[in-house]
Amino acid sequence: MTPNDPAGRTPAAPVAPVRPPLPVKMVIAGGFGVGKTTAVGAISEIEPLTTEAAITEVAAGVDDLSHTPTKTTTTVAMDFGCLTIDPTLKLYLFGTPGQERFGFMWDDIVEGALGGLVIVDTRRLDDCYAAVDYFEHRQIPFAVAVNAFDGQVEHSIDEVRWALDVADRVPVVVFDARERGSVRDALLVVLERALARTEG
Repeated sequence: MTPNDPAGRTPAAPVAPVRPPLPVKMVIAGGFGVGKTTAVGAISEIEPLTTEAAITEVAAGVDDLSHTPTKTTTTVAMDFGCLTIDPTLKLYLFGTPGQERFGFMWDDIVEGALGGLVIVDTRRLDDCYAAVDYFEHRQIPFAVAVNAFDGQVEHSIDEVRWALDVADRVPVVVFDARERGSVRDALLVVLERALARTEG
């Protein structure tokens, strides 16, 4: 018998406290209508927070809808979702608005981010130059994800890399913003790039 237990039972071993997963902020950026909101919605394990507003006639006159004729709403602030990678790591996803007139919000959205995923529509590469420049100038690790609209892309990865003039160290991948697994794989590329940067 033990002094603390008259019945002679062996005290249970102490249980180590379960640590919550490390929170990591990730930004999903790109031009108007490239699939940012779709990507956040496809991957988020919670109901994503979106700030979608109807595209008015005035906005339609400003934003190029020629490649997205069925688009009726647009992000005016940000999208938000989250994804638990494993018991030790949880991504908090912030999607930026794509229009240049909302660019003033980017500094606040990107603050504290470990990395970024720049989504590209190869039918209009010029729409993503601003996002690429933003991450390059702030030296935030990022990857370029070419969204396969209708299951295909207009240009090869090498052509996209050349057109965007991104360094060889910047990953360029093809993905489908509608597919959860495809979005996850693209985010893992960003995560690996960011971790390699911190370890290097």
